Amino acid sequence: MQMGMVQMGKLRLNRLLLIGGAVSAPLFFAVAIVQVFTRSGFDIRRHAISTLTLGELGWIQSANFILTGCLAVFAAIGIRGLLRGGKGSVWGPLLIGIYGIGMIGAGLFRPDPGLSFPPGAPEGIPTSMSSAAAVHSMAFFTAFICLVAACFVFARQFAVQGDRVWRTYCVATGILAPVLIGVGMAMNSWIGVIMGFAGVVAFGWVSVLSVRLRAEVSRA
Repeated sequence: MQMGMVQMGKLRLNRLLLIGGAVSAPLFFAVAIVQVFTRSGFDIRRHAISTLTLGELGWIQSANFILTGCLAVFAAIGIRGLLRGGKGSVWGPLLIGIYGIGMIGAGLFRPDPGLSFPPGAPEGIPTSMSSAAAVHSMAFFTAFICLVAACFVFARQFAVQGDRVWRTYCVATGILAPVLIGVGMAMNSWIGVIMGFAGVVAFGWVSVLSVRLRAEVSRA
């Protein structure tokens, strides 16, 4: 009986941790969208969401990155607890955890100002990259790459389970997200919109996966 209570306690903890993953993407984009429409000089067609970390109110988006990263790490711990011993129980949660750590890093280090944002910044694209901006970029793209890899890890897991819908969803996310990033980086206009949509696709996958796994635990 005591063992059963311990197991029940672990399940409750994992469910609680998965709430973090479920709310991570909606919270991130809700906070970002409010800033898109309220920050003076910000133009989503020209500026990436990361540049919201700049300026006097930049701390809001920095905190948004850090909080989202922490919630993703919590989700990774919860997923690991639920899948322990099963397919994808190591690499899947690990990659999501690294994604979370990368988001934290992206919040702690900021990109360089440019394209007239924040107000008073140079009009053009920065001609050189500061150390902080380099760390920001490395942290973000590491996070993104790990998230894409996690999609394929879970695609394999769902394929083994015979769940074609979720296998397709994971594969589609793993393909579409980096394609959108590439398109956004190649274009001079609408970069913020395109790369923002890539984030919706990838970050949203973590939230939807967390909801799915939490629902499975609730039915168990």
